[in-house]
Amino acid sequence: MKRRAMIAAFLAVISSPACAAKLSGPPRIVDGNTIEIEQTKIRLSGIDAPETDQICLDTHGQKWACGIAARDELIKHSNGQTWDCHTTGRDEYGRSLGSCFIAGEDVNAWMVRSGWALSWGRNIHIYAVYEVVASHAYAGLWSGAFITPWDWRHRNKGTIIIGASSVPTDAQELLLGSALLSDPPSPECLIKGTVGGNGERIYHVPGQFGYGQIDMTKKRGERWLCSEAEAEATGWRKAAR
Repeated sequence: MKRRAMIAAFLAVISSPACAAKLSGPPRIVDGNTIEIEQTKIRLSGIDAPETDQICLDTHGQKWACGIAARDELIKHSNGQTWDCHTTGRDEYGRSLGSCFIAGEDVNAWMVRSGWALSWGRNIHIYAVYEVVASHAYAGLWSGAFITPWDWRHRNKGTIIIGASSVPTDAQELLLGSALLSDPPSPECLIKGTVGGNGERIYHVPGQFGYGQIDMTKKRGERWLCSEAEAEATGWRKAAR
């Protein structure tokens, strides 16, 4: 009971008006659902986009870097424009949770409607209709087969693979094989994130001691990261050496 009371108190604090703010400006886009405005990291609320190291299958059943594509499509859509964000609360990594708009257009909704993110969280119903629209149009991730972003982070042999039409018979092998992330999903994503025995998330950049000895196929929690900004925004700490 005491633990539940502590959790309830924590949730009350992070969702309180004291955590609310309005921010405006052209953002630095970290990934498909994380941006930064005025040095404030904002996690787009109500949606979940694929991690930058996430791999999906295209309409022909071939692997493609859908996480990077989601980020790049958001960058393209933003096109240097000013965003207006309304934040309330914070997530487990200290990012502000917010709804953002470009000239009145809901960016969170656009990501789901365009197929680059899924409706997610306690307010999943808010963007669910846009998810249906995207799947019917075979847009973005829905053009082939993929793992939901929240399942990708904790995937195992029993993880479900979904798609708007059909899922290839070899999808399990392609998206859940142990050697999937032996190589980075893109030449720009060379940072290695590893999880220690105590659950601490540590990242190593090329040139650091021991970088070359890290085998990215050993643990499911390990992942490739595309920038130190992305690593730090999602709870990773840089290795001391």
